[in-house]
Amino acid sequence: MNAAPRIPVVIVGAGPVGVTAALLLARHGVRSLVLERHRDVYPLPRAVVVDDEVRRILQSVGVHEDFAPFTRPARGLRLLDARHRVIAEFPRSPHGHHGYPQTSMFDQPELERLLREALARRPECELRGGVEVVSVAQDTDGPNGSTGRVRVAFRRDGSDEVEQVLADAVLGCDGSGSLTRDSIGAVWEDLHFEESWRVIDVRTSRQVRTWEGVDQICCPTRPATFMRVSEDRYRWEFRLDGHEPLDGPEGLERLRELVAPWLDLPSDGSSGDDFEVIRQAQYTFRARLADRWRLGRVFLLGDAAHLTPPFIGQGLCAGVRDAHNLTWKLARVLRQGARDALLDTYEGERKPHARHLIRVAVAVGWAMTGGQDRAAALRRAVVGAACRIPGVTAAVGRDLSPALAAGPLIRRRPRLLGRVLAGTLCPQPWVVVDGRRVRLDDILGDSFAVLTTVPPTPQMAAVATALGARTIRVDGLGDDGTLAAWLARGRADAVLLRPDRAVLDTVPAGTGDFTDTAAWASLLHTARQPAEDRPAPLPRSAGR
Repeated sequence: MNAAPRIPVVIVGAGPVGVTAALLLARHGVRSLVLERHRDVYPLPRAVVVDDEVRRILQSVGVHEDFAPFTRPARGLRLLDARHRVIAEFPRSPHGHHGYPQTSMFDQPELERLLREALARRPECELRGGVEVVSVAQDTDGPNGSTGRVRVAFRRDGSDEVEQVLADAVLGCDGSGSLTRDSIGAVWEDLHFEESWRVIDVRTSRQVRTWEGVDQICCPTRPATFMRVSEDRYRWEFRLDGHEPLDGPEGLERLRELVAPWLDLPSDGSSGDDFEVIRQAQYTFRARLADRWRLGRVFLLGDAAHLTPPFIGQGLCAGVRDAHNLTWKLARVLRQGARDALLDTYEGERKPHARHLIRVAVAVGWAMTGGQDRAAALRRAVVGAACRIPGVTAAVGRDLSPALAAGPLIRRRPRLLGRVLAGTLCPQPWVVVDGRRVRLDDILGDSFAVLTTVPPTPQMAAVATALGARTIRVDGLGDDGTLAAWLARGRADAVLLRPDRAVLDTVPAGTGDFTDTAAWASLLHTARQPAEDRPAPLPRSAGR
């Protein structure tokens, strides 16, 4: 029997999360093998919303320019009562914190094709379609059996032969029915939301009454969601009984009644030649979190780790954030010899963030679409009253994605008189470099970076050297003062940005030093480079 080939990372699942993870790893020089049971992109629409943070991540893997023509900015979210009167409106800006519209509508198959085309251009990546993964098992030759190699067994279509590959790490991006999740013994934590909804995707040239945002109908008997996805594509979601058909003569008449607030269809129950139902599917919307996201070198990402109702459009977004958070850490361990303890921060940072957004989605599902209990009307009244308070709707739209919680790689300091920057993501304005107008991330590269308003002190320079970080004075970037104002609000002279653009640490105004390098230096220290290329040791200053 031939020895199993070995590859640094095996990714189970070639959806947007898995392929994005492979592309991010490639940017850090890590080879990966992506195993996918389907041979081609699933052709029907599923996810239709991404936020500006995710578009920034797509920028980092090089598909943003090709993706832009397939997107359409959405104006925000409206809450409507059963008679379609506006309860509240949550606006979304066309110019978000990350340099893109805060909400963009898109067609998932188009995004997946772009990601796979990008993957095919990367020699570090290999995609094998038509493959069924049958087991994921960790060898026990590592310390305490926790860091040994991972053995992945799979079958190709039409073959009974089981092949194997050995990996230094496995990323389970294999969805809600994840085999990878089962392999590490993870189980679901129920966050107490489960409803059956019908999702209907339509293509039509008829006149549709839309405000160019998302409508959420807050009705205890027939809650619904409506959105325009593209030029001629629309999505409706209704809470319907699974036995309530929407095809055939009677079904088409029922569909006409459901979409009547937005669209006029012939009264004879026919749909006409200019109204095509692309897909209708019954989904059970659930709120769940896996109790563990990692065992040794096996990790869960996306729907394998968390499930959310779709009401705030964060399902796909959360999975892409998982990939962005984990891949740079994994690359630092695999390529540069950082400690495995660095990988512990993945679940510690991402799980609370995902839990927060799931709870927001559940709150939308119960309080805004009504739920099915006697308190539904009271909840809608409370939401309506709260949304009339000045500034509430703007704040909700602005702060949908929270900062990362304090931890080993997020050094918080007392708020004092400024905003806490650690754990937040730095803004991405347009900047001018050598006469060219580019986005900030295009000059930051794929590693750490120091943004500063003052000349670097010796300690700041030592940190930058040790991490291979670029040091950039923001006052010469031609960004209309966006970055300087952001630093000023946080009462910081400088920030240390991680590769995922989260603020790791700050230099408080007038101090000259990062607050607590001793707390995170050991996690980021690397030892697997030739001596002549090895960066200087990280300074271990006392905390302030």
